[in-house]
Amino acid sequence: MSKKVRVRFAPSPTGGLHLGGVRTVLFNYLFAKQNGGDFIVRIEDTDQGRFVAGAEEYILNTLKWCGLEPDESPLHGGPYAPYRQSERKANYKQYAEQLVHDGYAYYAFDTSEELEAKRKEVPNFQYNQFTRGGMNNSLTLSKDEVQEKLVSTPYVVRIKMVEDETVVFTDMIRGEVSFNTSQVDDKVLLKADGMPTYHLAVVVDDYLMKISHAFRGEEWLPSAPVHILLWKYLGWEADMPQWAHLPLILKPDGNGKLSKRDGDRLGFPVFAMDWTDPKTLETTIGFKERGFLPEAFVNLLAMLGWNDGTDREIFTLKELVEKFSMERVHKGGAKFDYEKAKWYNHEWIKGSEVESLESGVKTEFEKNGVVITDHTLLAKVIGLVKDRCTLLPDFVQQGSFFFQSPDTIDVAAVKPKWDEKKNLFFTELIRAYELSTLWEVHDLEKEFKELAAANQLKPGDLMLPFRIMLVGGKFGPGVFDIAALIGKGETVRRIEHTLGLIEH
Repeated sequence: MSKKVRVRFAPSPTGGLHLGGVRTVLFNYLFAKQNGGDFIVRIEDTDQGRFVAGAEEYILNTLKWCGLEPDESPLHGGPYAPYRQSERKANYKQYAEQLVHDGYAYYAFDTSEELEAKRKEVPNFQYNQFTRGGMNNSLTLSKDEVQEKLVSTPYVVRIKMVEDETVVFTDMIRGEVSFNTSQVDDKVLLKADGMPTYHLAVVVDDYLMKISHAFRGEEWLPSAPVHILLWKYLGWEADMPQWAHLPLILKPDGNGKLSKRDGDRLGFPVFAMDWTDPKTLETTIGFKERGFLPEAFVNLLAMLGWNDGTDREIFTLKELVEKFSMERVHKGGAKFDYEKAKWYNHEWIKGSEVESLESGVKTEFEKNGVVITDHTLLAKVIGLVKDRCTLLPDFVQQGSFFFQSPDTIDVAAVKPKWDEKKNLFFTELIRAYELSTLWEVHDLEKEFKELAAANQLKPGDLMLPFRIMLVGGKFGPGVFDIAALIGKGETVRRIEHTLGLIEH
């Protein structure tokens, strides 16, 4: 009988969630849902020095916004609680002691000063099978000295890496991967404060939580031999999860891993949502606040390093669950292209139902001081301008003039080609529109063009001035659509206002 699929995302609560982290969540989530399995979030907060208040809540809120809610987590609970490693501290020491007892690990009593001195003395010093014999540990001290130090001296537990062995495993993305143990140092497994390091905690918790597949970024590949040996040394090899190391998300030029600094430098977000550092109070903008739809964000992340074998690029989350396969995840890194990211959002906005956009668009208007009281009008405006919008704030530029008169009128764009004939035309248009009993798009256009013909003017020469009168600049949807929606009184008032500005 095959093992139930159980996957986990195990972030450290140290700050904002990078888009690479959200993509790791997404691939875990898709694999779990496709296989009727469980997706778990486990908070790896064993490094208390790097713990940042609010980061755990931020991570879970981000996943909620993305629609990637876990089945088990500190927030959702579950049968393998607790889901914070700091609350599981009592679990780890026994396994570290077992490893020491069985000869796979040892106590190390070296002080931080001694280690620092060694690093100065030996360039690129590593605590490993070649140097451990000259250090202060249970392999070099007598049994009595060890017993005495265990009571009186702070110590760590280190894995005892074997010399010149090959560790081989099969990665679901990369195929067979091998490492020589002589190139891996004796990692600390248990710290002096009794907290495990990532290396011990991840293995113990994956075992106790019955994790079937471990998907993580390729930066963790060098740690794989340590983890595989721990599974073996603890006698759990038969329960070891299948591994997949996901490709990096690269800078736009392809040179190295994408970082927050790259986003700051190039002017695009790398965090899913706004993150405010509680120490510096510095806010880093997120995709959500920049105006991305969660569906578009998830879609673009899926396509960073994966495709379904066709040219198709737009997928709902449900479709991704159906189509996803680890076999089609690329080995190489995926370059992040912010223009392409915006293209996804534009496609999603264009394809979204008006109702699904209303809340986000209303928020954008209100952030910019545009009060929305007429929700029927808001729905009509969204339907009219959504094809022109790439990010949610674009709705403000493309649609605020439906709710309030434009603050400024680009008279300079009209004046060079302005003459008395045009002035007369718009004066007559005011009269014609005031007398009109019909106020539909078709009627407004017909009246406009008939009046232009009567004045021996080309409608094309009059459309730009009319647009600028209504919206203030060279943008927006069809001018007759605008006039129809803002109504007779407001249309006439805006024409009169602009005529007054041109004359001065």
